Amino acid sequence: MTTYPVCSGLIGPVHRFRELERGRRRTISGKASVQFDLAVHPSERLVTTGDLRLYRYSEDSSAKRLLEVKAHIESCRAVQFTSDGKDEQGDEIDGEMNTEELRVETMKRSSNLGLVRVQPLRSFSSYTLQREQARDSFSVLSVYLFPFQLIRTKLFPSPPPQSKPARVMMNNILSEEEIIKSVVEGSTPSYSLESKLGDCRRAVRIRRAAVERLTGRSLEGLPMEGFDYEAILRQCCEMPVGYVAVPVGVAGPLLLDGREYVVPMATTEGCLVASTNRGCKAIHVSGGATSTVLSDGMTRAPVVRFGSARRAAELKLFLEESDNFNSLAVVFNKSSRFARLQGIKCAVAGKNLYLRFRCSTGDAMGMNMVSKGVQNVLDFLQSDFPDMDIISISGNYCSDKKPAAVNWIEGRGKSVVCEAVIREEVVKKVLKTTVPALIELNTLKNLAGSAIAGALGGFNAHASNIVSAIYLATGQDPAQNVESSHCITMMEAVNDGRDLHISVTMPSIEVGTVGGGTQLASQSACLNLLGVKGSNKESPGLNSRLLATIVAGSVLAGELSLMSALASDQLVKSHMKYNRSSKTSP
Repeated sequence: MTTYPVCSGLIGPVHRFRELERGRRRTISGKASVQFDLAVHPSERLVTTGDLRLYRYSEDSSAKRLLEVKAHIESCRAVQFTSDGKDEQGDEIDGEMNTEELRVETMKRSSNLGLVRVQPLRSFSSYTLQREQARDSFSVLSVYLFPFQLIRTKLFPSPPPQSKPARVMMNNILSEEEIIKSVVEGSTPSYSLESKLGDCRRAVRIRRAAVERLTGRSLEGLPMEGFDYEAILRQCCEMPVGYVAVPVGVAGPLLLDGREYVVPMATTEGCLVASTNRGCKAIHVSGGATSTVLSDGMTRAPVVRFGSARRAAELKLFLEESDNFNSLAVVFNKSSRFARLQGIKCAVAGKNLYLRFRCSTGDAMGMNMVSKGVQNVLDFLQSDFPDMDIISISGNYCSDKKPAAVNWIEGRGKSVVCEAVIREEVVKKVLKTTVPALIELNTLKNLAGSAIAGALGGFNAHASNIVSAIYLATGQDPAQNVESSHCITMMEAVNDGRDLHISVTMPSIEVGTVGGGTQLASQSACLNLLGVKGSNKESPGLNSRLLATIVAGSVLAGELSLMSALASDQLVKSHMKYNRSSKTSP
C-alpha cells in the first residue's frame, strides 16, 4: 500500500449514512476535511457520527494501520473543540479536553472496512471548557459532535521522542571507556544510558564501572550477569548495577482447602523455612486448614481542599447519596476492564476532605488501576465542584505502606481468615508441647503483651516473617509487608479440651499475580509453583485471592510452630543449631 505524506487538503467527504437514534432513522450528510501528521493513503476515508465515532475505511485497510491512527490520537496531549454553534443543551462548544478523558478504540470488521472510535468519557455539556488560541502546528480533524453540527477538532502533537540515530551514534562511535568517563564527569546522565545505548546489559556494565570510580569502592560480589535487565526497564527498577540473590526455600506441603501447596519462601533468616515447614506438617496430619476471603478491595484516598469546611462537608454528603455514587461508579469503572468501584468513605478535617475509594482490581494488586480511576472521578467532580482544589492523589487515608488503624479495621486488599484444628497427639509428637501451654502463651504474649505494647494489628508472633518471605519470592511489593502483616492469632481448646483450634485473621493482604515484579523470571516461577501465575481467564481475581489464602495459611503454620517452640523452650536451641554460620568472616 503506497502512502503519501499529508500536510493539508481534503482527504475525502463525509459520506451519507444512516443511524438509529431514539427509535427513528436519521440521515446525515455534509463535508469534512482532515489533516494528520502522518502518512495517509488517498483512498482512506473518515465518516463521523453524532456521538464522536470516527469510521475509517480503505480497500487496503489493515489492523496495523488502525493502530497507527489510534496511537496518533492517543499521543496528543489535548483536543480542542471550536465552533460558532451550541450543543443540544445550549452550551457553547469551545475549549480543550485532555486526551486522557477520551476513549480510543480500534476494530477491524472486514477486509475492506476499518474503524477508529473516539468517545468522550463524559457529556460535553457538563464541561467547563476554556478557550485557547490556535497554533499553526495543529493537526485539524473536523467531526460531527452532535447531529447536523460541524465541530472542528484540533490535536496538539506531543514532543517527538529522542531520535534513534542519536542512540545508535553513541552506541557505535564512542568506546565504552569514553562513555564511562562521560558518566563520571556528569556530561551523560546515568539514568539515560539504557535509552542512549539501546542495550540494557551494556548500560548496567557502564553504570556499574562509573559508580565504582565515583565512590572508590568495589562492587565485587554483587552479581550482574545472568539477569534479564530488559524485563525491569521502566517497570521495576531504575539505574540498576546488578541484582541481589536471595535464597529461596520451600515449606510444605501446606494442605489448605483440600489442596496441597509447596510454598516458596525467599529469606536469609535461618530456621524460618524449617519452622514453617513443621507447622505445615502439623496442619497436614491433622486434616488440613480452611480459609475464607472476607473482602477484596484496594484503596486510594486523595485529599482535596475547599474554601470552607461547609463546602467540604457538602461534597461528603453529595458522595453519600446512592444516585451520585452510581454515576461516579460508571466513570470510575471505565478506567479499566477489571476496576469496579465498591465504595467511597469520606473524612473531613476542617476545609480538607479525604476520600477513601475502594475497588476490586482483578488479579493485579491494583494500586495503579485504582489511582487511574480516582483521577477520572476527581476530574468528573470538578464540573459540579469547580472550587475543589485537588491537593494530592494520595492523602494517606488509604493507607499504603504505613501502619494505620483504617487498614486494621476496614481492611485493604484481601481480608482473609484461616483456621485449623490440631489434634492433641500432633501437638505432643510434632510440636513437642501441650494444648494448655499454647493457649496460655498466646493469651499472655500475642494478646495481652501486644496490648501492653500498644500494638496496631500486631497481635501475633511473627506473621511478617512469613509474609515478607513469600512476597519476595513471588514478586510482591515488599514494602506492603507493613499492612499485609496485620494479624491476630487466636487459640482455644476444642473437643472437650483435648485439641487445639488456631486461627489467623489478616485484614490487609495486598497481593497480585500480574504486574510489577510478578513477571520476572524467578518470581514467575514461584507463582507457577503455587499454581497462581498470571491472570485467571475464567474468573478474574481468583488467582490473587488464592495467593492471599496461601499467605494466610502459611502464616498459620508459622504461628503454630514458633509458638510451640516458645512454649517448649526450643527457640534458642534451634536458632543456635540452624542460624549460626560456621563460616569464618574474612
